[in-house]
Amino acid sequence: MDTHTPTHTEAAAGAGHDLRHHGDAEVRDDGSALVDLAVNVRTGTPPRWLREHLAESLGSLAAYPDGRAARAAVAARHGLPVERVLLTAGAAEAFVLLARALRVRRPVVVHPQFTEPEAALRDAGHTVGRVLLRAADGFRLDPAAVPEDADLVVIGNPTNPTSVLHPAAEIAALARPGRTLVVDEAFMDAVPGEREALAGRTDVPGLVVLRSLTKTWGLAGLRVGYVLAEPGTVAALERAQPLWPVSTPALAAAEACVAPRALAEAAHAAHHIAADRERLVAGLKRLAGHGVRVVEPAAAPFVLVRLPDAAGVRARLRDAGYAVRRGDTFPGLDTRWLRLAVRDRTTTDGFLLALAEALPAPDTPR
Repeated sequence: MDTHTPTHTEAAAGAGHDLRHHGDAEVRDDGSALVDLAVNVRTGTPPRWLREHLAESLGSLAAYPDGRAARAAVAARHGLPVERVLLTAGAAEAFVLLARALRVRRPVVVHPQFTEPEAALRDAGHTVGRVLLRAADGFRLDPAAVPEDADLVVIGNPTNPTSVLHPAAEIAALARPGRTLVVDEAFMDAVPGEREALAGRTDVPGLVVLRSLTKTWGLAGLRVGYVLAEPGTVAALERAQPLWPVSTPALAAAEACVAPRALAEAAHAAHHIAADRERLVAGLKRLAGHGVRVVEPAAAPFVLVRLPDAAGVRARLRDAGYAVRRGDTFPGLDTRWLRLAVRDRTTTDGFLLALAEALPAPDTPR
């Protein structure tokens, strides 16, 4: 399975993966008291200043939402005209809009990656092709693996769950006349300097970049994100939206989170995340004798690991008080994989001790 050549397949309905399973399932109900390494939202968020800003917006709830100021702020943040910006109820809404509003004949999703794009496309009646990147090649992108006749290509950068940051030039090389190239940059603001970002680029034909404020700012419950694309694409997606799709508090958050103060705070947080990730990766590599393998280099606020008896390890970690994300729901992965969110030093050290206890002994049959 782990060959060096990415493969292309047509995805059958279901295709053996639960595309609707997400990390929050690990910490619902009986998992709510666990230390959360399953969800990729930054801990300690939203910050106090943002909570206070949101509280102030509640005084305007009697009026219908007016997204003009937030849209202009997002456009200014990326150096774009407002006609290239669409605010959405999280990136998840954007995937649904793309699937329903665009005329698509042969969509292709590059996996392993966030599963909502494929789920939205299939729900809209499309047959979805998959390009499956391989562990043996570090899950790196080979632009030649994407079929030439694909008229919609979806890829994450950095990619969830692999934590791989693809070079911007390689992603841009996927652009073709008549093709929509969708790049999910939900975690790009957690990358120091946002290197390899395509947000703000206007020279790549058919480019659609999706951003989310959920991860860095702890706003999963608010639902706010945005699309950056050519004006014609933005107009088509906007026509598919219901009236007033983004709430007043979400608009207030969007405007605040792209302000200079917030961008500086996010940049500072990205460096802390990188340092915390290095500590987690180093600790995981010390467990190599137990069969633990980490996908490197990792660039996102999570890492992907392969290990023996991953399902059993996950269960034993729950008993020890830790929730982690199973990997077998991602196309291209199987039951050997787990995704781990990057946390602070103290949490990471405690988790690594629990993981060492949860792993099978090196000589245990697998």
